[in-house]
Amino acid sequence: MCGRYAASRGPGDLVQVFGIEKWEGPEEILAADYNVAPTKEVPVVLDRPLKDAGDGRPVRQLRKLRWGLVPSWAKSPEGAARMINARAETVHEKPSYRRAFAARRCIVPADGYYEWVTGAEERDLEVEGRRKRPRKQPYFVTPADGSVFAMAGLYEFWRDRTLPDDHPQAWWVTCSVITTEAETAPLAAGPAEGPRSLADIHPRMPLMLTPDRWDAWLDPARTDPADLRALLAPPPEGLMRAYPVSTAVSNVRNNGPELLKELEAPEEGTLF
Repeated sequence: MCGRYAASRGPGDLVQVFGIEKWEGPEEILAADYNVAPTKEVPVVLDRPLKDAGDGRPVRQLRKLRWGLVPSWAKSPEGAARMINARAETVHEKPSYRRAFAARRCIVPADGYYEWVTGAEERDLEVEGRRKRPRKQPYFVTPADGSVFAMAGLYEFWRDRTLPDDHPQAWWVTCSVITTEAETAPLAAGPAEGPRSLADIHPRMPLMLTPDRWDAWLDPARTDPADLRALLAPPPEGLMRAYPVSTAVSNVRNNGPELLKELEAPEEGTLF
């Protein structure tokens, strides 16, 4: 799954990496966030025509959307915090995601994501959808070469019918991160002791899109589910590293670059 991640790159860097043509607002609204949590507003990359352009040409944009997808048909946004992830295996058929999958796809750029290692019994409970015991040692998972972690995402529009048309919050634009089965291959780099693969940390991981898939994924003209599902194939193995970080990241009020500091070993009293 993806329940917390870090995004510290400034708009200038993202503009260059993704070929952004338009981005909204002052640089301050895209300030570094080292502990991105559900329901926060997060930067995403998407291709969409500009409302007043008139030519209908998709324009690559950097926008801030609320993390936690609200389907267009929802009566209220109350379930958004539970819809931060969409499973790659079923995203094309689930009522909450299938329309967005066909027409509104985005990339959620990150430095990497946090995951809390769980024991075998706890993993089995999570796969079954049952409650697990408290989280253990957090790890930070990031591309070994230092590149952007481009997470596959979806976005959706929702109209708050309790507000007038001209109200600034009449429309919500929300997003979700697509997840896939975690890699079982050895990590590109990892701590001397601890998990040897991403699957040792957690059975799910965000679906990372390699640069050769960015244009196809963002293209709103591609709407055939079968064609799009081919883009959901996991990236090549061995691109990621993972290392233990402070349990301070478990508290969403903590937010700073120190959260990404690599520990020499898991903290005392935690698993691994």
